[in-house]
Amino acid sequence: MKEQILETIQQYETIIVHRHVRPDPDAYGSQCGLVEILKTSYPNKNIFAVGKEDPSLHYMSRLDDVVDEVFQEALIIVCDTANAERICDSRYKLGKKLIKIDHHPNEDPYGDLLWVDTTASSVSEMIYEFYLFGKDKGLKMSDEAARLLFAGIVGDTGRFLFPSTSEKTFMYAGELIHYHFSRTELFDKMYELDNNVIQLNGYILQNFEMRSNGVAKVVLSKEILSKFEVVPSEASLLVGTLGNVKGIKAWVFFIEEDDQIRVRLRSKGPVINGIARNYNGGGHPLAAGASIYHWDEAEKVIKELDEACS
Repeated sequence: MKEQILETIQQYETIIVHRHVRPDPDAYGSQCGLVEILKTSYPNKNIFAVGKEDPSLHYMSRLDDVVDEVFQEALIIVCDTANAERICDSRYKLGKKLIKIDHHPNEDPYGDLLWVDTTASSVSEMIYEFYLFGKDKGLKMSDEAARLLFAGIVGDTGRFLFPSTSEKTFMYAGELIHYHFSRTELFDKMYELDNNVIQLNGYILQNFEMRSNGVAKVVLSKEILSKFEVVPSEASLLVGTLGNVKGIKAWVFFIEEDDQIRVRLRSKGPVINGIARNYNGGGHPLAAGASIYHWDEAEKVIKELDEACS
């Protein structure tokens, strides 16, 4: 499949790379890291990264403003996006050919070419593997691409703590740090939090509810977010904060937005992405997300999480 993807890339003069809505470091890292590799490798091609920008990820990269006409004859590559409905910028449909590169369970096999590796820690890891495959066939790595891919790997492995981290993950990360970028500066930008977000984290630690079966929940209503002057995307950065709680098996954050309630599920063992699929979502076996539209649905999510943990 890597051979087919590389041959397809070589055939197109215009390549547009997408990722999922509400991006995280791996979404930006894989998308923009691939764009940087391709720009360095094929300076005469027109290569773009598109989608709605997330200000909290401006330190990683800025995206391109592309008019509709450019999509018409373009190769579209979508990174880190399990379901077609979660692709950021629906104009991907205007492209001539579509490639999916992902590490989530392949429940929505969209695209003309699909490379899905559920054993990969991140799609950023996959993009580096793609570079290794193609480095003798014209692909070139840059310092900026290495920085982006390293950030994506770090983000999706929780700084190499998550079970998805493999020996290959460490090996690739070890190779990427030989390129010229500051890991200290990168880590500071990834993990430093504003004072109001730190205070919300304190609120979470004082107010989460934990049941005897190891299930925990956090409810962040619009009123609470307003009190701490935190937006939902910032609150989502704190979902992992309960991972250090002794005795916890799985937990859920309910984060209220204007039009829906975001459901962030995490687990230390029980598989929870099936629960997410029941509520307009999906994800990995131990980390998934969904959406509900009424608070009474939250109790249904908790009930299912109880069943998974029992």
